[in-house]
Amino acid sequence: MAKKLNAEYIFEASWEVCNMVGGIYTVLSTRAATLTGVYKEKLIFIGPDIWADKYNPYFEEDNSLLDGWDKFHLKAYGFTIRVGRWLVPGKPIAVLVDFYPLMERKNEIYGQVWEQVGVNSMAAYGDYDESSMFGYASGIVVESYYRYCGLKPNNLIVAHFNEWMTTFGAFYVKEHLPMVATVFTTHATSIGRSIAGNHKPLYDYLNEYNGDQMAYELNMVSKHSTEKTAAHVVDCFTTVSDITATECEQLLDKKPDVITPNGFENDFVPKGAKFIAGRKSARKSLRRVAETLFGYKLDDNALYVATAGRYEYKNKGIDTFIESMKYLYDIDGMNRQIVAFIMVPAWIKGHREDLAHSLSASVPLDSFNRITTHELNDYYNDNVMGALHWFHIHNQYDEKVKVIFVPSYLNGADGIFNKTYYELLIGMDLTVFPSYYEPWGYTPLESVAFSVPTITTDLSGFGRWVADKPQGIETGTGVIHRSDYNAYEVARSIAGMIHRFSVMTDDEVTEVRKKAAAIAEKALWKHFITHYYEAYDLALKAKDKRYKAMPV
Repeated sequence: MAKKLNAEYIFEASWEVCNMVGGIYTVLSTRAATLTGVYKEKLIFIGPDIWADKYNPYFEEDNSLLDGWDKFHLKAYGFTIRVGRWLVPGKPIAVLVDFYPLMERKNEIYGQVWEQVGVNSMAAYGDYDESSMFGYASGIVVESYYRYCGLKPNNLIVAHFNEWMTTFGAFYVKEHLPMVATVFTTHATSIGRSIAGNHKPLYDYLNEYNGDQMAYELNMVSKHSTEKTAAHVVDCFTTVSDITATECEQLLDKKPDVITPNGFENDFVPKGAKFIAGRKSARKSLRRVAETLFGYKLDDNALYVATAGRYEYKNKGIDTFIESMKYLYDIDGMNRQIVAFIMVPAWIKGHREDLAHSLSASVPLDSFNRITTHELNDYYNDNVMGALHWFHIHNQYDEKVKVIFVPSYLNGADGIFNKTYYELLIGMDLTVFPSYYEPWGYTPLESVAFSVPTITTDLSGFGRWVADKPQGIETGTGVIHRSDYNAYEVARSIAGMIHRFSVMTDDEVTEVRKKAAAIAEKALWKHFITHYYEAYDLALKAKDKRYKAMPV
C-alpha cells in the first residue's frame, strides 16, 4: 500500500473567503478551525477584496503576517492584495485580492486559457468576468508566494479551488507551477442547478442529458465549459455528496475522485443554561412579533415551524413547503396552532416601520398586511406572496395554520427581530427543508445541531447521508422521497409529519430532540475532515506522477 502523502502547505481559493454570500461560506469557515490546528500558518485562504474602502466585518488586516513575502511585487501583475486574518474560529490567514484591474486584460487572459485548456469564454456574461479574473489572480498569488518564499519542488503543496468561479486559478497553477498539486471542488454543477431552476426534470432524465448540449440550450456555455474543463485537468476532483457525484459523472463526464461531505463545528451552539436561556429568548421574540403582526394572542402551546435558505423557490422547495401548510390546515383533528416562518431573503426596501413602531410602543398594528415583517419592493410578483394568496392563507384568527414571511437577512440588525438566524433557530420546534435541488444542505444540519428536529428529502445530499431510505420524524430527521413529479405527495407527507410531531407528548418530543442532536454530532469536521486529507493525498500523488513525466 502506497504511503499517504501529507500536505505541507494548503492554499484554498473561494469567492466566499471573508465574504458571506452563501452556503460555501459555512463549509470553509467551519472547516478552517480544524485545518488551522494542523497546518498553522501554512494554511492560506484566498478571497476577493470586494469590500473596497468599506469595513469588512469578516477580515482583520495584519501586515506582519507572511513577513518573508514581498507582496508589493504583485503590482507588476496589475493588482494588489491585503493580508490578514479571517475572523472565524481558528482565525486562519487570508489574502484578499483586488482583481478588478485585471478586467482590462480579460480578453487576453481568455485567449490564453482557450489555447491552454480550451475553455470557451466567448459566450461569457454576467458574473463570469469578475469570477474568472478573481480565479486567475488567485493562481498568481499562489505562484508569487511559491517563488518569493523559497518553496521548492520537493515541498508538498496543494492549491484548492472551489466552484467554477475560481477555475482560472487552477488553470494558471497547472501552467506556471506544475510542481503544485491542484484540487477542484464543485459544490453544485452550474448546469445541473440551471436545469433544475428552469423547471426541467433533472433526475428522471439525468441519464439522457448531455451537459454540453444543455449548456447551449440554457445559455450556460462559458460557466459549464470552465467547470467541466477544471474537473478534467486538476489532479483531484471532488464534490460534496453522492447525489452530486452522479450529476457530475453525467453532466461533466467526470466521476469525482473523492466525495468530501460538508461538516461543521458546533461551537456556535450554546450549552447548558445558555442554551435554555437562548431558546426562551427566541420563543419570546417569535411569539411577540407574530402576535403583533396578527393582531391577536397565540395559544401557549403553538408550534413554531420554519424553513430558510436562499430564495430559490423551486430548488429549495419553498413552493412545496407552502403547499404543505395548506394540506396541514385540512387535516382532520388538527387542533394545535401552527406558526410557520419562511426566513428567506428577498428583494426588500427595508423593515416595516409600522411593525417596528407597534413592537417598540406596544400598540396595535394598523395594517392589512398580516404576513410580511419587511417591505417587499414588488408584492405582486413575489413567488411566496403569490402562493400564500393562491392557497388563501391570510393569518386569520380562526385559521389553525399561519405563515409569516421574513424576507430579510437575519444578521442581528434586521429592524424587527434584531436577532441572528441562529438566535431564532434555537427557538423553533421543527424545521422543514423539502429541497428539490440541494447538493448538500446545511440548513437541516444546522437545525439538528440546535436539537431542532427537521424534515428534508432524499434529493438533498444531507438527507441521503442521514438515511438510505425514507424515515419518519421520530428519528430526529424525517427524510421524504422526492422525484421530479411527486411534489404533491411530498407536501402531503410533510403535513403528515408535522401533524404527528404536533401530537407527541413532551417526553416523546424530548427524545426526538436528542436523536436530532445525535445526528449533528456525526457530521462534525473531526469526522469528515479525513475526506479532505484523502483528496490532498490523491492530488499530491497525481502531481508526482505528472511532474516526473514532464520533459526536463
